[in-house]
Amino acid sequence: MTQNPRTQTLSDAGVSIWLDDLSRQRMSSGNLQELIESRNVVGVTTNPSIFQAAISGRSEYDADIARLAGEGRDVDAIVEVLTTDDVRRAADLFSDLFTASGGFDGRVSIEVDPRAAHDTERTIAQAKHLRDVVDRENVMVKIPATDAGLPAITAAIADGISVNVTLIFSVARYLEVIEAYLTGLEQAAAAGHDLAKIHSVASFFVSRVDAEIDQRLEALGGEAETLRGSAGVANAQAAFGEYLVAFGSERFQALAAQGANVQRPLWASTGVKNPEYPDTLYVDHLVADPCVNTMPEKTLEAVAEHSELKAPLSAETAASAEGVLARVADAGVDLADVFALLEREGVEKFEKAWEELLATVSATIDDTRA
Repeated sequence: MTQNPRTQTLSDAGVSIWLDDLSRQRMSSGNLQELIESRNVVGVTTNPSIFQAAISGRSEYDADIARLAGEGRDVDAIVEVLTTDDVRRAADLFSDLFTASGGFDGRVSIEVDPRAAHDTERTIAQAKHLRDVVDRENVMVKIPATDAGLPAITAAIADGISVNVTLIFSVARYLEVIEAYLTGLEQAAAAGHDLAKIHSVASFFVSRVDAEIDQRLEALGGEAETLRGSAGVANAQAAFGEYLVAFGSERFQALAAQGANVQRPLWASTGVKNPEYPDTLYVDHLVADPCVNTMPEKTLEAVAEHSELKAPLSAETAASAEGVLARVADAGVDLADVFALLEREGVEKFEKAWEELLATVSATIDDTRA
């Protein structure tokens, strides 16, 4: 099967395409393999919302739920088996890509229990547990970039766990994530870990930033409205400028000499929410080498059909992006409030999805016993 020319061009530009979705049906039908062979998909990300959508109302999981319930497993344990089994199977599907890319791609991410987002010790324990249960070298454990999550990121990296840092909304928080990663690498080196085997991505959310800031710009009215649709891309572009500084620093170069890998920026939430905007907006304007763009399938297909990539990100585009964010702030948008709200809502959304997933599995258990 031949790769799509547009996704191939994106890949050649240094962008790793990861699919922002996973389900048993997607794997058993051959759809995921097809996307690997025809859309340059080299990884998969999951989150509580994705698992809730995959398992709720899908009969593929019913037999396993009934079997596990018959073994006396509680609902939390059953959900863990279902999700880690799917992640393990996907990891095996990507094993060749993982080897060929030297560990950068062929990755599958699984998130710690979102109910632990504000509990450092519980998050650390969850990260280690998921690493051991899934037992695949190409798995990344997702840890949210909350205040409690930051020390957990350092601890996980220090323990040799590859981490996908999720729910990053601001450049200020991103700088803290970089610090958590570098500190973790330094601790890992001191503990004798092979730094070459530790990988990380920093998931910077894009479309949710535009959705919230656009509402505020519209409320302000007048000239402020002309800035609609500009903040999400600018925020990510500014973040890439910080990536260039941090991973070009003497501190990182000392770690790189010991085999350390860069922590690649990952553009998340790249499905366009406003139908007025081009549906490939958060792909075309965020081309960077290196980076990851994790896309829902709808966005991936739009890219394959009509993507028009812009110039790669650079220190110059980052400086221009900072100017855009300054204009948004000058128009009256409290950016710090926006980012704090989005982080809070992000955690709450995943907590709600997880609770809904537990309720779905519980209801399925009840049905099998009826």
